Amino acid sequence: MKHLPMTLLVLGLAVLPAWLQAATSGDAARGKAAAAACVACHQGDGSGKNNPSGESWPQLSGLDAGYIAKQLHDYKSGARENATMKPFAMMLSDQQIADVSQYYSEMTPKQGQGGHDASDAMLQRGRILAERGDWSDYIVSCKSCHGPDNQGVGEVFPGIAGQHAGYIEAQLEAWQAGTRKNDPQDLMGTIARKMSNDDIRAVAAWLASQPPRSN
Repeated sequence: MKHLPMTLLVLGLAVLPAWLQAATSGDAARGKAAAAACVACHQGDGSGKNNPSGESWPQLSGLDAGYIAKQLHDYKSGARENATMKPFAMMLSDQQIADVSQYYSEMTPKQGQGGHDASDAMLQRGRILAERGDWSDYIVSCKSCHGPDNQGVGEVFPGIAGQHAGYIEAQLEAWQAGTRKNDPQDLMGTIARKMSNDDIRAVAAWLASQPPRSN
């Protein structure tokens, strides 16, 4: 019995993705060079851009390095689909992904864009959904997973406070439609499918107006 914990550990490692088993620590200095191709969309400071008339590019600065790395590996494997991101992710080795992720994680995030024209009522609804949820519709609050002030918890739950409204809205819609499925145990999909379009717009606008995670 004393050998059981090690056996379980080995079995657990066996089901981890290969890139995670072989993961190495990232180097921000190397990551800056590898991130040259990211600048066109995500900007030199990692702040991204809210684009009301098209695809919004998320703010990467200040996100957890492990979270960024997982998303890049998911783009490579097809677990997360995006025609724009896949070619760039395919260009990166596992070490470059670790380096780029570390580079962006050490940046200071800017204030999110979008939602500035939201009404007080919309922002109030967004605040309720983010902080308390709506149990009448079985909608769990954002902070239940994304942590205090929605500033993120480890590599699984990213900071979403201060993220661009257009990007948050697009991702919730993707989970709702089933076109994004790389969340653990369909947590996000389950929540998004319970939200109305107005709920999605409201919580996106409110989160974008909140202070981002500070490093």
